Amino acid sequence: MSVDVPARRIALLRHAKADWAQESDHERPLAERGRADAPVAGRKLADTGIGFDLALCSTALRTRETWKLAVHELPQRPRTVYEERMYEASLGDLLALLNETPDDVDDLLLIGHNPGMHALADALAGEAEGDTLARMNRSGFPTAAFAVIGFSGSWKSVEHGVGRLLDYWAPHA
Repeated sequence: MSVDVPARRIALLRHAKADWAQESDHERPLAERGRADAPVAGRKLADTGIGFDLALCSTALRTRETWKLAVHELPQRPRTVYEERMYEASLGDLLALLNETPDDVDDLLLIGHNPGMHALADALAGEAEGDTLARMNRSGFPTAAFAVIGFSGSWKSVEHGVGRLLDYWAPHA
């Protein structure tokens, strides 16, 4: 007898455009364009119809500000954890975070940085819907862009090529 494992989805949102202010990199605020793009990204995430169970957000100011502006556009606010390990995270660090996700989470949102968000989307997407992979790679995953990847199985089994790129969106594209 086989057990159906629920399909899971991961959305990877890159922070919106940040200022090149005098602050430390970790404390860079959003630029005016970033403050305009973040709610639009939130509306586009809402359009996917995904009800996120959990959001993991980098502790950097620009990611926290992006999330604060985007989350108001979602139909429901997911539980949010501000995760220090997402700041300057490598692909391996991000995969480790995914592997630690509790099994009661079906849909997860990560709010982070490049090159990690693009690298993770590219690594997980063994397949893609239509031209989503070409569009993502052509755009280079700009600020406020997001990718949605679906997969089956447990979070502990997430690895390279396990998913399907279901959606990709970028502002100004």
